[in-house]
Amino acid sequence: MERFEAAVRWGRVGAGLAAPGTPAEVWRRELARLEKTRYGSAWINEGIGRSEVFSQLGLMLAATRRLVVGTGIANIWARQAPTMQAGAETLAGAHPGRLALGLGVSARAAVEAAGLTYGRPLAEMTRYLDRMDAAEVTPGVPFPRLLAALGPKMLELARERADGAYPHTLPVENTALARAALGPGKLLVVGVGMFLDDDIERARAAARRSALFTMPGSPYVTHLRRLGYAGDLEPEPSDRVVDAIFACGGGDAIAARVREHLDAGADHVVLQPMDADLTTLVDHLEAVSEHLPA
Repeated sequence: MERFEAAVRWGRVGAGLAAPGTPAEVWRRELARLEKTRYGSAWINEGIGRSEVFSQLGLMLAATRRLVVGTGIANIWARQAPTMQAGAETLAGAHPGRLALGLGVSARAAVEAAGLTYGRPLAEMTRYLDRMDAAEVTPGVPFPRLLAALGPKMLELARERADGAYPHTLPVENTALARAALGPGKLLVVGVGMFLDDDIERARAAARRSALFTMPGSPYVTHLRRLGYAGDLEPEPSDRVVDAIFACGGGDAIAARVREHLDAGADHVVLQPMDADLTTLVDHLEAVSEHLPA
């Protein structure tokens, strides 16, 4: 899919919905609310053993009429590559133009906790894409394939083997670097974690508790060090790094961060409230919606 076609079809802003374990009836109710807002897409992630993205995507597609649904990310350790390709082909054929497949290597701690062996991310993703492309699946309706890419080598792979990239929870300067690495013709979807609270200090305090900082061997922390934030991560995350990677504050502040990423080269920004339950998550997305660019 061309990036400009996606920008028109998806709009400028999507919604991240990380709420594993939520009953189907709650999903249907909250998606109906979300579809009345200006968000053009809804994205879910996948933790091994906590959720299964294709069954979840099927529920979301059936419960909505216009939203594009995407994975940010589908975990390559959760299923064999031919199964990943077949699952995406099936949903794309049933709901043309409404599926985006984001693929990621997850993090070592999460994969090993599931009893799996974590390989070298770039090599594993390359082999996985090879097997997806070789899958004996009848080609159907096309869908965009995105890679969760942080560093330059994974961005290069995204440019060469995918329709674009989906970096998440990184500073605006990383969005500019990603756009430069991908070039002008590839999709750049940027995920932004948000903490909606008019009390900025309370929002920052909540952000400091994010698993992004506390996960052993966090790839995000490694990448933030590369970007010049090494001195802002210990003994606890500084205001500088929190403000750089999260959208914290009221609706206007969060909308301003969205515009910064768009100006830096993102085609689509996915706002991910860092809340525990789906209803609260949609409450916050709904509250921010009126402040967002159309």
